[in-house]
Amino acid sequence: MDLLVARTVALLVIAMLVAIGARRCNLPYTVGLVVCGFFLALLRLGADYPLTHDLIFTVILPPLLFEAAFNIPWRKLRADFGLVMTLTICGVIVSAAVVSTGMATVAGWPARSALVFGVLIAATDPVAVIAMFKDNHVSGRLRLLVESESLFNDGVAAVLFVLALAWAEGNPITLAVTVKGVALSAGGGIAVGLFCGAAAIILAGRISDHLIETALSVAAAYGSFLLAEHIHASGVMATVATGLLMGNLTMGEGGPTAWLSPSGKAFLANVWNFAAFIANSLVFLLIGQAVAGLPFSLKSGTTIAIAILFVLIGRFLSVYPVCLPFRNQVQAVPLREQHVLWWGGLRGALALALALALPRRLPFHDEIVTTTFGVAAFSIVVQGLSMPSLLRRLGFLPPRQAGAQKPPR
Repeated sequence: MDLLVARTVALLVIAMLVAIGARRCNLPYTVGLVVCGFFLALLRLGADYPLTHDLIFTVILPPLLFEAAFNIPWRKLRADFGLVMTLTICGVIVSAAVVSTGMATVAGWPARSALVFGVLIAATDPVAVIAMFKDNHVSGRLRLLVESESLFNDGVAAVLFVLALAWAEGNPITLAVTVKGVALSAGGGIAVGLFCGAAAIILAGRISDHLIETALSVAAAYGSFLLAEHIHASGVMATVATGLLMGNLTMGEGGPTAWLSPSGKAFLANVWNFAAFIANSLVFLLIGQAVAGLPFSLKSGTTIAIAILFVLIGRFLSVYPVCLPFRNQVQAVPLREQHVLWWGGLRGALALALALALPRRLPFHDEIVTTTFGVAAFSIVVQGLSMPSLLRRLGFLPPRQAGAQKPPR
């Protein structure tokens, strides 16, 4: 236990130093963490803290998902809900199909391995996306669209991943099995999330202590995730549903919707901002360390390049054609925002967690894990570094923001 605490503290100290350095060097904070973790591992100066599926799912994801969903205003999301769900469902399916086909035909992977990889890499990652937009201080409808899509498409990807993995292991996939899987994973996750959120709100409504209110929100965020995963539902959807419910009932100015005490609103927001900052700091530093420890070779480098190409093509086809039917509607997405949706579709912690959870008996298991880490590293570093320039070029950032970057708040 002492060693675990020491390693965690060491990582946090390193992350804070990177935050200071990133601000001084005008670099995105998350990119700085990945690069720092990579070189620390190469120099054998890391904290020897392995990045595992359980760490990502039980420690990292719940606070990040809850904090993001808590701050999404339902009134604004409702206006674009049809667009968001179209991008979510069609986007994941199209991207998975493109990547799977590319890896099978060009990289020469078996069809079942290619399909599993295509599905796990299809969803944009809420951890990376939200951190990037906080890094660049982007707000408004664009941020709402990108963050909402990244939160919801994980539920779709989780359902497809379970089905793809079952098919890859030789289990028959029928329409009944598919419907049952969708209902249990997505529907079950949402139901668990709403139940946990409602229970926390009812309990919080009986007291006026901001510490207890915040503790209840923590219990709801983690409890919904763990309970949903325990019944084989989507923990991601559960925590997102909890955050949306609790966050939007908080936004009332009195009456039955104001379940938080006046002092509790600001305190809870600050606690979750801090929790998200710590989780972000740990996960991106650990991603950098994990990438440095992978057995890369010329062959694996070629495979990663192929995967990156098809991931970008898949994202392209899941944004521009999907937005086309909305061009004459209120929900129309301007072309410059579509550019950001395409290039801002980062991959990260969620894809890594799914890859790390794959059974060893799956053909090309090691290649899938290595390629997933490679795609995530490219996504975070290359796309993350170029995003500020793209945002300024498209007019989303004023020229004065070309200066210092701040750690995500």
